[in-house]
Amino acid sequence: MTAPLYQYPAKTLLGRVVAKQRILAHVRATAKLRERLRDDVTQITWHAKLAHSTLNLPGTDDVPELQVFVITLKGDDLHRDVLRAIDRAIPFPILFELHGARGIRVTAAYKRPSQADPSKWVLDDHYASSDWLPAETPRQPLPTAIDLNQLYQQLLRSLLPTSARQGEALPDQLERLKALESLKRGAAKLEKRLCNEKQFNRKVEINAELRSIRDKIADYDT
Repeated sequence: MTAPLYQYPAKTLLGRVVAKQRILAHVRATAKLRERLRDDVTQITWHAKLAHSTLNLPGTDDVPELQVFVITLKGDDLHRDVLRAIDRAIPFPILFELHGARGIRVTAAYKRPSQADPSKWVLDDHYASSDWLPAETPRQPLPTAIDLNQLYQQLLRSLLPTSARQGEALPDQLERLKALESLKRGAAKLEKRLCNEKQFNRKVEINAELRSIRDKIADYDT
C-alpha cells in the first residue's frame, strides 16, 4: 500500500530517544522480545506529539493525543511483537515510522479506549502498513481535520489497501478488511488444493468452492 509520508509541524516535534528498558518495564517482556529489541532495533525515538497544545486541534475521548514514533532498524524489517510492546507501553494511539535499509515504512494498528474501562486501551491485532518508500520521498502536509480523532482516522485510512465505503465507520472498514484477508487466504489454499488434486469429481467440487469464495471477495472488496 503506497501512502504518503507526512511533514509534522515544527511545534509538534520532540525528537526524544526512548530507552528500550522503559518499554520493557511496561510490558511482559519475554526473552524473544528482548532479543528482537536488541538485535533488530537501533533506536526508538518519540518523534512528534500531535495534541491540542502542539497542533491546535481539539482532542477527543477516543484520541486525546496522537504520538509519532520513529524506529531506526538494524535489519530489513521489524517483527510485529516489538510494535505491540511499544503500543501497549504508551497510553495513546501511535503512528510508527520504520527507518531502515529499505527506506521508510509507515505502520499503525487501530487503538481505542476500552468501553468497559476507559483507562485501558484496546489494540487491534492487525497493523496496516505503507510500502517501503525511499528516504528522500517528499513529505506532504497533514490532512485537514476538525479534531484529533478525525485526523487519526484519516492517517490510519491512508494505510489501508481499499477505500472506505460511503458512510462506513473505521471499525467497520477494518472488520471488512479482516474478513477480506481471511477469504483471500482461503482462496489461496483452495487454489493450491486444486492444482494438486487428481480426481475430476473433486476438482469440480473445489472449483465450485473457489467460485463461491471469489464472489464473496468481490463483495467485500468493493
